[in-house]
Amino acid sequence: MEAKKGSLSISSENIFPIIKKWVYSDHDIFAREMVSNGCDAITKLKKLDMMGEFQLPDGYKPAIRIEVNPEEKTLKFTDNGLGMTADEVEEYITQIAFSGATQFLEKYKDKTTEDDMIGHFGLGFYSAFMVADEVHIDTLSYKEGATPVHWVSNGGTEYEMEDGDKDTVGSTMTLYLNEDSLEFANEYRMREVIDKYCSFMPVEIFLSKANAEPEYETIDEAELKEDDVVVEHIHEEAKMEEKENENGEKEMVEVEPAKEKVKIEKRPVSLSDIHPLWTKHPNECSDEDYKEFYRKVFMDYKEPLFWIHLNMDYPFNLKGILYFPRINTEYDSIEGTIKLYNNQVFIADNIKEVIPEYLMVLKGVIDCPDLPLNVSRSALQNDGFVNKISEYISKKVADKLAGMCKTKREEYEKYWDSISPFIKFGCLKDEKFCDKMKDAILFKNLDHKYLTLKDCIEENGGEVVEPNENKDEENTDENNVEEIKTTIYYVTDEVQQSQYINMFRNQGQDAVILGHNIDSPFITQLEQRNPKIRFQRIDADVTEHVKEEVAEEEKEEFKKTSDSLIEIFRKELGNEKLDVKIEKLKDNNVASMMTLSEQNRRMQEMMKMYGMSDMDMGGESTLILNANHPLVKYVAEHKEGENTGLICKQLYDLAMLAHKPLNPGEMTAFVNRSNEIMMLLAK
Repeated sequence: MEAKKGSLSISSENIFPIIKKWVYSDHDIFAREMVSNGCDAITKLKKLDMMGEFQLPDGYKPAIRIEVNPEEKTLKFTDNGLGMTADEVEEYITQIAFSGATQFLEKYKDKTTEDDMIGHFGLGFYSAFMVADEVHIDTLSYKEGATPVHWVSNGGTEYEMEDGDKDTVGSTMTLYLNEDSLEFANEYRMREVIDKYCSFMPVEIFLSKANAEPEYETIDEAELKEDDVVVEHIHEEAKMEEKENENGEKEMVEVEPAKEKVKIEKRPVSLSDIHPLWTKHPNECSDEDYKEFYRKVFMDYKEPLFWIHLNMDYPFNLKGILYFPRINTEYDSIEGTIKLYNNQVFIADNIKEVIPEYLMVLKGVIDCPDLPLNVSRSALQNDGFVNKISEYISKKVADKLAGMCKTKREEYEKYWDSISPFIKFGCLKDEKFCDKMKDAILFKNLDHKYLTLKDCIEENGGEVVEPNENKDEENTDENNVEEIKTTIYYVTDEVQQSQYINMFRNQGQDAVILGHNIDSPFITQLEQRNPKIRFQRIDADVTEHVKEEVAEEEKEEFKKTSDSLIEIFRKELGNEKLDVKIEKLKDNNVASMMTLSEQNRRMQEMMKMYGMSDMDMGGESTLILNANHPLVKYVAEHKEGENTGLICKQLYDLAMLAHKPLNPGEMTAFVNRSNEIMMLLAK
């Protein structure tokens, strides 16, 4: 072939700046594109062999070899794929964005599948100019009688092409690195890049340094392989030691037999795992396999809680493994890492279009050859297919969790406290996810026993109905009286609300623990979906279970005492609007307590969530006084007593302390007053 010069078939003189600054966001991604193209070429050659259009040579081992040369500032990518003829170089390389893979598929559409084609030869190749001033291609086609081709471009729109001297089938891309990219001529930097993008490529990848001193290893001769390069054979004599025999005489005894060993050039180790765990069937994988893969990929040595192996062929091809990590929310980031692959080629971390927001806590890998990628293979096109994948992942997670709840309840309960905030968030964000999880949501009661929503309803004497059940037929009361609902009581802080908990326990009542920030909107959603239930914090009101009825003959006297106590407390506390209520509590150890209606509490929590906690939202707490307690009786009987004011303030602060933390000023006054009371006792 005569030497040929020409211009690249592109539509703009500025194509390379566009490639460098727009098509690819990370410059090191060029390595992925170069390796991917090599994988494509190897895959095509193997397909041709399978279809009888080419015969692979004996002992053929597909491989991509990368060589760094810091002295010459070059980087070489060599594959033993199908190579290219001069016409193919002109078609696939000089016509930017023309997809060699696409044309190959079109030609052999009845004999092969698209799943094995990693990418598009064409634009991906030009990512080399992100780091190189000049790129050479040396290639030899598999076709009989093909002439090797040498192609050169210096990053402009001009190229030169002539006969080359390559004598093996395949292609070598030589990148002459620019001054800003010399880091990629460093062996350790390239190892880092390959590990990032190509850890699971379907072809073995070997990295070497040009002109490096050879390294050696010594093995037993029995372990020698055909392709090992032998440096020397080594005979190791048997090892002898002087030992005492049965007769007490010393003699030389063989303790290690003679060995035949071989010194060989160190065997290259592939940087890629060509059969990653997610490509295998779940039945082939042990628990230790999953844990080892997790440690290797995510460098997390805390064992994951559990994992979900995705394996789907229809209506789209998707494989992967998702892990629920063990999270210490006090120190760890709660955002996980989902690595997205396309035919084992790394695409990106945490593409939010694929992974539902509420599952971002997960760590894992997803490989979907059907993903609609844009030209840079770095971002997803926005279409309905991506939403289907997201829905599938959500469904699989819900199915796994619901299945564990049914068949491995004890194990599931161990995980629940760690995963529940994310599951509840998912229920709030995704109605379909919520529908699937409705029977796998657990509530921990005061004895730390786990209950389902159905259990909670039944324990409180209610009737279980399907969410959003139409109750129009039941609501036929002419006066439109509000339907009676089953109340599920809850606590948010076992320590803060211990006084109320003790009262509940003493009366044989139970409550569930809902201490996470997400629980407030979550129970609101549950009430909307289940119209016959309501959630109420145990300090929202004084329930019938913990108070005594006032006898008919005592009601008039009780009212007088109540009015008097209200007047005294408002006066001593300096708050004429203070909401005070007098009750006869069954627990005589409780003198005072605070309540705040469930509606007002939720309003306050919502305002706080939206940063409006300083606004006046009304709905002050109600001070409950126990008419059966001696201190309350003392106040009623000593309206103008010397220490009445002291007792009123102390009872108020004690009630408030059991309700919520005091502010700094209130706490200081409480401590000073407590000291004053102790001084009175000391007199």
